[in-house]
This record gives sequence, C-alpha cells and structure tokens, in this order.
Amino acid sequence: MIDLRLVRDDPDRVRASQRLRGARESLVDALLSADDRRRSSVTRADALRAEQKALGRDVAKADARTRPALLSRARELAEHVKAAEADQVAAEEALRAAHLAVPNIVEPDVPPGAEADFITLEHVGTPPTPENPRDHVEIGAALGAVDTDRGAKVSGARFYFLTGVGAELELALVNLAMDQARTAGFTPVIAPALVKPEVMEGTGFLGAHASEVYRLADDELYLVGTSEVALAGFHSNEILETLPRRYAGFSSCFRREAGSYGKDTRGIIRVHWFDKVEMFSYVPVDEAREEHQRLLAWEREFMDKLELAYRVIDVAAGDLGSSAARKFDIEAWFPSQGAYRELTSTSNCTTFQARRLNIRTRTDGGTQPVATLNGTLCAVARTIACLLDHHQQPDGSVYVPLALRPWLGGRESLVP
Repeated sequence: MIDLRLVRDDPDRVRASQRLRGARESLVDALLSADDRRRSSVTRADALRAEQKALGRDVAKADARTRPALLSRARELAEHVKAAEADQVAAEEALRAAHLAVPNIVEPDVPPGAEADFITLEHVGTPPTPENPRDHVEIGAALGAVDTDRGAKVSGARFYFLTGVGAELELALVNLAMDQARTAGFTPVIAPALVKPEVMEGTGFLGAHASEVYRLADDELYLVGTSEVALAGFHSNEILETLPRRYAGFSSCFRREAGSYGKDTRGIIRVHWFDKVEMFSYVPVDEAREEHQRLLAWEREFMDKLELAYRVIDVAAGDLGSSAARKFDIEAWFPSQGAYRELTSTSNCTTFQARRLNIRTRTDGGTQPVATLNGTLCAVARTIACLLDHHQQPDGSVYVPLALRPWLGGRESLVP
C-alpha cells in the first residue's frame, strides 16, 4: 500500500498517478474520506475513554449521596464507549479496504497510456528470418520434447508434458539460471507454491488480477502465479538488520489466464502451469531505482547467454500491476510469429508490498519500510518455446546456445 502521509500531504500527486494508470481518481477521495472518518472515530473513542476513566475516579471518591447518580452516568458512558469503539473498528476496516484499493504511485518517467503505449528502449541482436519457419509446437513434437495433446487429455486445455529432451531443456535452463543468480550473489531458494491469503494480498495479487489466481477454498490457501509471492512473504513482520537481500526462487507457478480466452491456445506460451526462476530483492528505499537497473541487466545477461534477439521495453502506466511503480519487459523474437514476445519482466514495487507485509529496516529516523523488487530470470515453458522457434535450423534441428551446452551433455544441436 502507498504511504498514507503522502496521500494526505500531496493528494494531487496520487490523483495524477491514477490518471496515468487509467484508474479511478475517486479512489483517492474515498481513501481521504476513510482516513478522516477513522481519525475522527479514534479521537471520539479516546475522549470518551478519558472521560470514563475520570468518572471512575470520581465514583471511587463519592459519598453515598452522590454515588448513585455517578454510577448511572458511568453505565450510560460505558455504552457510549462501547459504541465508539465499535465505530472505530468499522472505520479502521473501511480505511484498510480503501487503502488497499489504491495502486502504487508510478515513477515520473513511466510512459502514459495502455498496453500498446510502451516505449522501446533498445533492440539487441538480429532477428532470424528462416524461409519457412515452423512454430515451437511443430518443432517440439518432432523432437519428442513437448506433448500438448496428452497434457490436455490428462489435465485439460493449456497443460502439457515436457518429455525427453524437453524435460532436459527445463532442467538445463533452471540450472543455468540458478548458476548465474548464485554467481551474482543471490541466495537460491526452492519456494512453496501455496501461500496464505495475507501473503497473496500483501503482494497485490488479490486486487484487479484476483481472477487469475487459483484458490483452494477448503484449505484457505492460494496457488502462486510467481515465486515473488512466497519470497515477499519470506520476511513478513520482520525487521531486516542488513540490506540488500537477494533471493532467486524456483517454484511451479499457476495462472487461470481468465482474461485470455482465445489467446495463444496453441503450444506452451500461455499455460495454466509452468516453472520459473524469479529474482527478488529487498533494498533500502533510496537504492530501489539502481537495483531495478541491476535486475534488468541480469535478465539481459541471461537472454544474451541464450543468444536470442530481443528488445527492452518500458511498460506503460496503464499496463502496470497494482504493486509496480515501474516495469521493464524483455521481449524475444519468435520467427514463426514474426513478432517479439515477452520472456522476462522486472518491477520496482518501492515500499508498496513491504507496507502491507510489515517488512522494515532500521534507519537513523527509526524503523522504515524497505523497497522490494522482482525480476523473472527464466519462465521455463515460454523460454523453451522461444528457443525452439528462434534457433530452428533448415535441416529440422535446433541450435543449442553455447552457455546451455554444458547442461545438455555438450550437445551442439537437438536433432529429431
């Protein structure tokens, strides 16, 4: 959640952020109104409790003549205190709901507009243009690597099996990603794929995108769509004495893809389940922007190791998730589609998640929220799809990038 003091002191800045996102400015006014009501309720409850305490002292000192009237007043006041405290609880709940509804404040340089209004920051590499490109589904079937038909038979649409070299590719990519992350100073983590509601809410995934999340109602647990969720909850309700802290989390991820009917129904680009290696950083607030650039650089390093042509984009405000103040995507080239498609993203969430999850650090001015950032290093299924598509050869084989070969037994190509 955003800093409530900022909303009070500079509501126009928050309204401007809402306009950039294409979100409702009225949410800011609702938050201010809820804040006023909560502060008024606290003041009233405190005043009544103080009066009740003073009256208690008067009753203790009263004589038989004045005590009955004072006791009557005490009973009346107790009812008023009870009602005021109930009103305070209701006001605090309403304030929390209004506070949670307002997304993070976007950074000043974020492009305005919707999904299509991103700014391309850089192109890297030369996109291959094979004469008769095949898509990753055809290539994966020929290699015995990807089986979507049996995935659908067993689990339904948007599921798949990785078999043979497909399974080897997953393990190779995960090992390469974890090796790079460890070398860069990240602590490797195998993260749980199920989390409690307060952790899912704390990361901002139960707002506008709640329809994308799988919920296990009988257990009151949620399946994560990224290990960012578990890694953010890892230090919830803690004071971090040392920063930065960096983790590279591997987990299975689950997404309902509720708003993607008819999109990417073929293959393993947009699926309900996939594995992923995710970077997650806790840093001091004043180092968040620099850390964001570092995460982007590590993502680029991984794309370069896979020898992919890609572009880096600055995502427009209207396409940001509620917790992100800024996001960069890396989109790699798919020859069969003649298009760049997202493979990684990195977001600066500033203190938005840390405030919700109560993650702080010590400063000269006392304890303060930390900044949290995340960055995809390897979303495995989509990366496999890109490798097969991008590195296809005229003879039907698939070129194996140099950095990946040690994890695939030294193979230079995958042959049907």
